Parts: sequence; structure tokens; C-alpha cells
Amino acid sequence: MASPRRMDPELPQYTNYVVSRPVYNEPSFLEQHERQLRERQTVREKLVKCCSCSRRRAIRMLKSLLPILEWLPKYQVKEWLLSDTISGVSTGLVATLQGMAYALLAAVPVGYGLYSAFFPILTYFIFGTSRHISVGPFPVVSLMVGSVVLSMAPDEQFILPSTNDTLDNITRIDSGARDAERVLIASTLTVLVGIIQLVLGALQIGFVVRYLADPLVGGFTTAAAFQVFVSQLKIVLNVSTKNYSGVLSIIYTIIAAAISYGVDLEKKCNAGIVKSIPRGFLPPVLPSVNMFSQMATASFSIAVVAYAVAVSVGKVYAIKYDYAIDGNQEFIAFGISNIFSGFFSCFVATTALSRTAVQESTGGKTQVAGIISALIVLIAIVALGKLLEPLQKSVLAAVVIANLKGMFMQVCDVPRLWRQNKIDAVIWVFTCIASIILGLDLGLLAGLLFGLLTVVLRLQFPSWNDLGNVPGTDLYKSTKDYKNVDEPEGVKIVSFYSPIFYGNIDGFKKCLKSTVGFDAVQVYNKRLKALRKIQKLIKKGQLRATKNGIVGDVCATNQGFEPDEDPEDLDIPTKEIEIRVDWNSELPVKVNVPKVPIHSLILDFGAVSFLDIVAVRSLRMIVKEFHRIDVNVYFASLKDHVIAKLEQCGFYEDNIVMDMFFLTVHDAVLYIQSQVKIQTVQDPILKKINLIQEYKDPLELMDTEVNEDVLDVQDEAMRRLAS
Repeated sequence: MASPRRMDPELPQYTNYVVSRPVYNEPSFLEQHERQLRERQTVREKLVKCCSCSRRRAIRMLKSLLPILEWLPKYQVKEWLLSDTISGVSTGLVATLQGMAYALLAAVPVGYGLYSAFFPILTYFIFGTSRHISVGPFPVVSLMVGSVVLSMAPDEQFILPSTNDTLDNITRIDSGARDAERVLIASTLTVLVGIIQLVLGALQIGFVVRYLADPLVGGFTTAAAFQVFVSQLKIVLNVSTKNYSGVLSIIYTIIAAAISYGVDLEKKCNAGIVKSIPRGFLPPVLPSVNMFSQMATASFSIAVVAYAVAVSVGKVYAIKYDYAIDGNQEFIAFGISNIFSGFFSCFVATTALSRTAVQESTGGKTQVAGIISALIVLIAIVALGKLLEPLQKSVLAAVVIANLKGMFMQVCDVPRLWRQNKIDAVIWVFTCIASIILGLDLGLLAGLLFGLLTVVLRLQFPSWNDLGNVPGTDLYKSTKDYKNVDEPEGVKIVSFYSPIFYGNIDGFKKCLKSTVGFDAVQVYNKRLKALRKIQKLIKKGQLRATKNGIVGDVCATNQGFEPDEDPEDLDIPTKEIEIRVDWNSELPVKVNVPKVPIHSLILDFGAVSFLDIVAVRSLRMIVKEFHRIDVNVYFASLKDHVIAKLEQCGFYEDNIVMDMFFLTVHDAVLYIQSQVKIQTVQDPILKKINLIQEYKDPLELMDTEVNEDVLDVQDEAMRRLAS
């Protein structure tokens, strides 16, 4: 893999920089830099602002709802009209052919595909924000509509009863009643999809498309292309045809229709043809509201997929030509378009990739090209329907398959995704397989849930690093990834790259344990057990507790190395005294106390975006656990809102104060190093331990002077322990 390009390898003007400032923790920083309070509006103020109206705001809202008022007055007739006309004619020819072809996928008569290629454009011209997409049928959405239509109106419901005069066993179907019912179902579904889109747009829920990631959409559309191919293969095999696309598909369709009419393939070869295309327009028909409950689930998925396809394509061209698309307004535009076209016996409209590419590549500048393409479809509906009736359905099926090439080519994205991000590649493959096996509706839902599951898992098992200092700088890098980085002596720095919440707090604790090399709770328990054994030896007179530490009796046998006893037998009242204990030296009792090689722990929370109440409570407990074993915990690089959340959740206590929070990791390191220097010139720190006593009376501390000249080896070990 090629290395990323670099800027100028040498930056002579910026070779070094020097910054002189104090070491800041949060309180000291706030003393010098006062925080600016944000003015938060009340609910009443927000409502007043939202409901207030002015002439400028009214115009802005009107242009937002009707984008045509924004771009049409700026239309450059001389520069754009010719390009839009050429583009509209080309796109209209393709839309006519694709509308008829995609009607096969929607399981409705072919002629209704022409309506679906005409009516949605009229409303999108007024309400849409994309200048380049060609509105109309799309194979994936048409197939989803067809699956609903076929499930609600299968052929078995329209079988004609046999008569006595019928001698053969041929099943006869009332195709007229079947087609009428299917058209009603498709148009009703279109209205319901439009209502859902309109509601989502009005509620400003355009962000829902963000959860349809590119790998998920790629896997889904590839699976849909496979199902489209299978559904059209039987039609193609009726009369063998060769696939063409683009302008050749139009020429080939004209030739095929002429041959079919001249040779009379319908009668001689029993080839399926279009047969009948309604001339002119049918009167508007009200949808069957009673069907809404049966198609509610499927209609939601169709609404989201249709919107996602249109916005994804629209954004590609918006970026290319430097203009913006309003996602919520697109929801409204397609919602109105589908409601309007549903009353005219259309099926769900979105945009087709190939048709939009034709409109843009032939010079389309605005939706004027879309209106001109609608005029071409109108001519086909009004005048050319009779000429298209002999056209073979196999030719239309071949057109559908030819337009699947781009979606099938998405398979080539999988190796690239695997190299770049294996999780995205798995999402692509999972969604594709699920959509093929479970169907498009359930497959899309399964892919969406699987994609969200990968996000949860990445949050639940995040990454972390232990950091070291780049010598001579204030930079801190991973000790595993970089060679010449040094860990400050006695300090561990842990950087956590995720929000911390109830789902990953256990992972955070494991990362701490793995980085520091010990379990703070286990260390504390082991130390407590060692102290209990020391107390037992003190009771027997074999050890003596002094203000300077613990010393052994010269004449006594140290029984502290006897096998461990049941801790319950050592549950004795305790009293706090101050003595010196070096827990990293050899102890006079047989207890394996883990060594603690650090005195400070820095938690770099610069990448922590939020905390919940469970995380705050767990952090408070972690700080206490480390404090019990003389390890100070500091926090670095916290965001202001995270600090505010800690305060809201009651994080601070007597020993947990805001002085523990530093602006950067380097601030915390410098502070720790200064504290270590101060402590080295003072008396050693006195360690508070619990001495277990058998009696209620306090244990008398002896200030006995011990002559070092008569100490044996055991006494010397005790003295080393005490110091």
C-alpha cells in the first residue's frame, strides 16, 4: 500500500516553538480564565422565537417549502435551456422504456409504469431540492412494491371456476380482476409510503437515513439486483434476447417491437407481449384505506429505502456541482409526489441511477430537464401507446436486467472494504445474504440491526493505550506503537478511546488492570491479610510494633511463615496507628502481596465524549481503590461537559477533588514530578495501617532502642522492612 503523501518535508519557519505557561489543573485555570456562562433559553422563549413571524422569515420559510421559488427566478434561459431540452428528451426516452420495464417488477400492467414515470416529476419539480436526479421508478423499490402486491393478490385468488364444457385441465385466471386489484394495492401502498415520508419530513427526521450506511445500502441493493435478475429471467427465456443499455436499448426496443408485430410472435411463438396500454389518463382513484394495516410494515421500509436511494444519488451530484440538498425537504418532496401520484394509479417513485446519469451526462442543469422528460412520457401515454402494445415483455425484462449492471458491480467493493475496514465488509456481506434469504424487507431490517450491533460492540470493547513521553516534548504516544518514548518513573498513563457507560465499564476496569499490572482490590486484600498475620505475631511477642515500624524479637521463632489460616479466625477489632511499611520489600509473613511499582495513575480522557451515572460511580470507586494502596489518580484532558457531568452525578468527595483534573497529560506529569521532588527532601510518608488487637485496650507502642551490633539476620530484615 502506498504511503500517504506528505506536505513539505521541512518546515524551516516552524522547526521549533516554545510555550511558557504555568502547570494548570482545572481550579488554577479557572482562577485565571473565567468561564463564560451560556445563556440558555427557557421553553417559553423558544416557543416565542419559533412562533414569531416576520416578513423575512415568512419568505425564507416559503422558499424552504417551495424550493422552486429560490432557483427558478435565477434560471439562465440562454445558457441552460438548450442543455436542459436535450437532456430532457434523452431522459424522457429512457424513462418511458424503464417505466414500462419496472412495471413488471411491481406486478402491475406495463402501461401503469408510464404513469409512474410521469406524475411524480410534476410535484418534485416544485418541492424538490436536487437539480439533477430523475424522479420515477427504481428497480429495487419496484421489486419491494411487487412483493407486497403479489403477497396480497396472488393468482390463486382469481382462478375462474371450471365449467362442464371445459374438457382440458388448464387453470384459467381472471386477469382483468387480478390486474385491477393489483393496481389498487400498488397505488394504495404508494399513498401510504407518501404519507410516511411526509410525516417524517414534517417531524424533521431526515437524519434516519444516516443509519443506512454505504456498506449496508451496497449489500442490500446487490441482493435486490439478484432478486430482480431471477424474477426477470423467466420472462427473458421466453424469447431469447441480448441485453443492451443506454441509447442502444431504445433502438433495440423499436426494432424488437417491429419484428414482434411483423412476425406475430404472440400467436406463433406464444411470446408474452404488452398487449394493452391505456391511452390517455385514467380518472383519480381513492386508495383503499382498509389495506393500510396489512402493508404498514412494508411501507415503512419502502419509504426509507426510496428516500435513501434518492438522497444518496442527489448528494453525489450536489457535491459535484456545489449546491446543498435539504434532507428533510426531500422527505416532504417525495412524500407529496407519492401521495399525488398514488391517486393516479402509480407505484412508488424515487430515482434511478442510470436515468439520473443520463440526465446529468447529456447536459441537464435543473429540474426543467425533468419537466421536459415528463412531456416525452406524456407523448408516449397519449399518442404512442398503440405502437408499444406489440412489444415483447422479454425485451422489457432484458432492459431491466441490463440496468442491473451497476448494482452487480458493487460486489467489487467488498475486497476494498475488507482492506480498509473489515467490519464494513462484514456488514456488506451480511446484509446481502440476509436480503437474499429473508427477503428485502426483513433483510434490510436484519442488516440495519447488525450494523447497529457492530457499533455497540465497538463501544463495548473499545481500544486503549498506555502512553509514554516523547523525550524533550510535551507529546505522549503509545508505548506499543513507538520506540523512543519513555514512561515517567512511577507513573502510568492510560488513554481510553470511547465514551464510558454501563455497557463498557467492565472493559474499562479490565484495561486498567492490564495496563498497571495489578488489581487494586486484590492488593488491598493481600495487604490486609498480611497485617492480620503480623498482628498475630505481635500478640505472641515475636514482633514488636514501634513508631518507627515493626521489629522482630531476637529470641523468638518467626511463625509468620506457617501455612495460611482461615481469615475468619483473624477477625479482630482494629486500631489505626502510624508506622512505616515498605510493601515492595520482603515481608516477615507468608503472604504473597503483589508489588505496586507506581505511585501515580493518569487517566487521559481526551477521547471520552460522555459518561453515564454508572460510569461516574465506578470511577469514584476506582479512585478510592487506588488511594487505599497509595496510588494517586489524576485525570487529564477532560471536556468541559464531561467535568460538568461528574459534578452533576456527585463525583466529588473528601479525597476526590477538582484539583485532580489537569488540562493536559503533560500538566499532570509535571505536577507529579514536582510532588515527588518535594517528598524526597522530607520525612518518608507514614503509612496508615490497621493493627488487629485481640483486646479492646489499645496496643502499647514501644520505643525500645535496638542495638544494631547484636541484631541477627532476621532482625536486620525486620529493620529493612520498617524503614
